[in-house]
Amino acid sequence: MDAPPTATEPDEALTDDWCAHHFDHLSPALGANLHETLARMRADQPVAWSEEHGGFWVVTAYEDVLRVAQDWETFSSAEGVNVPRSPVKVNAIPEVMDPPEHRQYKRLINAFFTPKVVARHEDATRALVTRLIDDFIEDGHCELMDAFAKPLPGLAFFEQVLHAPADRVAELNEMATIASTPGHPDRPQAWAGMAGWIGDLVATRRAANGEALGDVVDAVIAAEIDGRPITDEAITGVIQLLILGGLETTAGALGQFVVRFCREPEIPARLRAEPDLLPTAIEELLRLDPPFIAIARTATRDTEIGGHRIEAGQQVLISFASANRDEGEFACPHAFDPDRSANRHLSFGAGPHRCAGSNLARMNLRIALEELLARVHDVRLAEGAEPIRYHSVLNRSPVAVPIEFTPGRRSSS
Repeated sequence: MDAPPTATEPDEALTDDWCAHHFDHLSPALGANLHETLARMRADQPVAWSEEHGGFWVVTAYEDVLRVAQDWETFSSAEGVNVPRSPVKVNAIPEVMDPPEHRQYKRLINAFFTPKVVARHEDATRALVTRLIDDFIEDGHCELMDAFAKPLPGLAFFEQVLHAPADRVAELNEMATIASTPGHPDRPQAWAGMAGWIGDLVATRRAANGEALGDVVDAVIAAEIDGRPITDEAITGVIQLLILGGLETTAGALGQFVVRFCREPEIPARLRAEPDLLPTAIEELLRLDPPFIAIARTATRDTEIGGHRIEAGQQVLISFASANRDEGEFACPHAFDPDRSANRHLSFGAGPHRCAGSNLARMNLRIALEELLARVHDVRLAEGAEPIRYHSVLNRSPVAVPIEFTPGRRSSS
């Protein structure tokens, strides 16, 4: 049976007026009832004007979301991708740029995240996943986010992609995790710390006297933009976005996937029985539970979406999470169906700003699930874990996922 999910906290159910006029993606109540609320909005007001945060449009239907994401000339990223706009300029390069400038940076980055390049990291990623599981497998319980989902993407990226000094990887990953955690009291200091470390990294690489590692850091440092050497500010912005762009999203995906496994144990059972199904199952899990759920654009000129006049300068929030469950695009959109004939999900975005690290994310998710399915059995949410709470931002990541399972043996045992 495929029906929209029901509100998990009925007392905090969001009213029709809230959906039509006061939609707020930062509301904890929305985090608890995301998909139920978005289904109502697609049905009743797929394009809505919210009076919150100074006013902005909310777009929830698949075709409208795809159009806005692809039409960068009408819907710009250059004025920021958050609602409300940040009072401080965020140096997220190339996220806050439009073509043609954006293309120069994207082309530079893409070369290091092709399937062929990413495949070189598989053995090291599997060894890291094994170490992380070894740390909790004998206990029969853990808090998945802190024990596994959060450490994995950061440790892998610092070790394998940035070639950070081995004795600093754990410290840097902790700093980056804090910087990417919404609402963390030390987040501003962590952002500053990351920028400081990137500056030191760049200085060290420049002083290496030609002993280049040939990685993305070296490529960014040596880049020319518009025929001129890239600025230090741009170098920091690119590397900082590379680091932080994939941490909370990959962690959020893993957390949501395991929550779904606990609630629908037939899914891990089928994946154990049909391991070759895993790559397409990951695409379906990403469609159902995307970690990157929305982003904002700014209209550069007067235009129209779904019969509504959008004025130049107005912000438009597009919901990838809603588009992924649009009944007009996906049959039985709320059901897990890895046998779908087509799955054009938008979990990695669309258009020029589509996620550059999607191949790396898929590899991390695949290896993580392969090892979890092989080693962690009878997984279930711990008593008192429900309702799962989520950070209320443009990314969707569980605050905590306490699980219990049958204790296993360390890989070295």
